[in-house]
Amino acid sequence: MESPASLYDTVGGFDKILQLTRRWHELCLQDPDAAHPFEHPLHPQHDERLAAYLAEALGGPKLYTGGYGDESYVQRIHAGNGVHVDLDEACLRAFDQALADVGIEGEASERFSAYFRRVTEEMRQYGAKDAVVPDGLPLNTAL
Repeated sequence: MESPASLYDTVGGFDKILQLTRRWHELCLQDPDAAHPFEHPLHPQHDERLAAYLAEALGGPKLYTGGYGDESYVQRIHAGNGVHVDLDEACLRAFDQALADVGIEGEASERFSAYFRRVTEEMRQYGAKDAVVPDGLPLNTAL
């Protein structure tokens, strides 16, 4: 019996996820409620790094932990910026629009969206300026 396809395979693999991250950033920059995190200089390969993280989180190759860092690193990048529910919600709406815009639909879109919402909400636990992110956090997967 064949094993079911991973969410990574179902959404179309790395190239589709990279297309999604690029579209999401475009949409966030167009929305005054979502633009703030994307208006300052980002890492030159931010989209590729995010795509690597999402690819691995969805069951694809270990591109992120194999080359960039672990979950603790990701959480530390985002930690200490306060809890910003309105900003999060604007970014989540843009993410859902980006899913549709790049052609990720149906159950795959619903699962991807639910995963992205969950990890966004979980990042709030490190929002305080004095937040301490523990070492060795496992990658936050959609599995």
